[in-house]
Amino acid sequence: MFESLSERLQDVFGKLGRRGRLREADVDEAVREVRMALLEADVNFRVARDFVAAVRERAVGREVTESVTPAQQVVKIVHDNLVQLLGGGAARLAAAPRPPSVILLVGLQGSGKTTAAAKLALAFKQRGGRPLLVAADVYRPAAVDQLQTLGAQIDVPVHAQGTGGQPVQIAARGRELGVSNAHSHVVVDTAGRVQLDEAMMDEIAQMHRAVDPVETLLVADATTGQEAVNVAQAFHARTPLTGLILTKMDGDARGGAALSIRAVTGIPVKFVGAGERIEPLDVFHPDRAASRILGMGDVVTLVERAEAVVDEQRAQELHAKLRKASFGLDDFLEQLEQVKKIGPLSQVMGMLPGMSAMANTRDVQAALDGDGLRRSEAIILSMTPQERSKPDIINGSRRRRIARGSGVTVYDVNQLLSQFKQARQLMQMMSSGRVPAGLRNLLGA
Repeated sequence: MFESLSERLQDVFGKLGRRGRLREADVDEAVREVRMALLEADVNFRVARDFVAAVRERAVGREVTESVTPAQQVVKIVHDNLVQLLGGGAARLAAAPRPPSVILLVGLQGSGKTTAAAKLALAFKQRGGRPLLVAADVYRPAAVDQLQTLGAQIDVPVHAQGTGGQPVQIAARGRELGVSNAHSHVVVDTAGRVQLDEAMMDEIAQMHRAVDPVETLLVADATTGQEAVNVAQAFHARTPLTGLILTKMDGDARGGAALSIRAVTGIPVKFVGAGERIEPLDVFHPDRAASRILGMGDVVTLVERAEAVVDEQRAQELHAKLRKASFGLDDFLEQLEQVKKIGPLSQVMGMLPGMSAMANTRDVQAALDGDGLRRSEAIILSMTPQERSKPDIINGSRRRRIARGSGVTVYDVNQLLSQFKQARQLMQMMSSGRVPAGLRNLLGA
């Protein structure tokens, strides 16, 4: 998400930072490049125009010209305006005065509504709720079966009447079951269409009246760019939307939909989703997104993800091993597996301040994700238990044997051992410093 925009903006501000004191002409040149970067990221042209106008107005004032670090002040101005463009603060879901809170999901076919419904239900469940999924999409082949399969995976009940039922009646019955069975939330998956049509909009309006949702969320495909903005406007004109879920964010390196949709429609982005894996939707935080766009990282999200997946007791055991200098390659491999649960390693690296530009390079992504990680696993598993527990005994002949056993070169083995030593040093340093507990646990320190 935002990868191409982030690269362009960091390049702009890198050049700006090398100029020391800034003239108005320098600011104008930078603002033009920011505008081009936004347009190339598929941001609505009116949004891009208004954004750069607001940035320029502040950037040519005393706030910048009299600053000791003018380039950094410009970056701060861009960051503040990005936060406002993206919605200011995180938009939370509303709750009904009395349970259940009904969430109606709408959108075009192929936007990922069914998967989003399951991810949303999982998020409610992990927060201690008792959600119910309602399969009201009776038109798409296998839509009901898909939701039932997903519900079984996350252990959330699904109300369904098959393809012969009426969507409005199914939704209304789902709400009744939510009340009688004391569910905290009822998530209604509705039918999508290939394109907007009157029958679809009328059915959604009827469903809205039947279930009286506290939230009507449009599920939009982020990879469609400005088309997602147009779809949001069309739905909002017929059915009052309260929020947006942008899906397939991992497939959109530009991020134009996320940057435009709030400003054009006035509807807040509440969640973002990536991939087909059934994991909770991410709450959309404008300030964190702005920081990542500008290469400032997102340590808060990294810590939250780490705390959600890291085994606290195991982290303490690894910490004790580190203190006793008995942290070996088996432990290192386990840490790699822990980090993989948070997300692709290049993505995790991109959340660290100052590391996003490096994480976006193809060489680093190849080394951290996919084949690079599998190669590291193969090398470690080709070692004897003694070698994994005491890597310092691995001499030249052992390295050659390990390379043959794992199908790699001696250079690859040397590189892994060097990475291990660096990681161990980092974790020892982290164990003695002041860092958030979640990040310490992530590193096993």
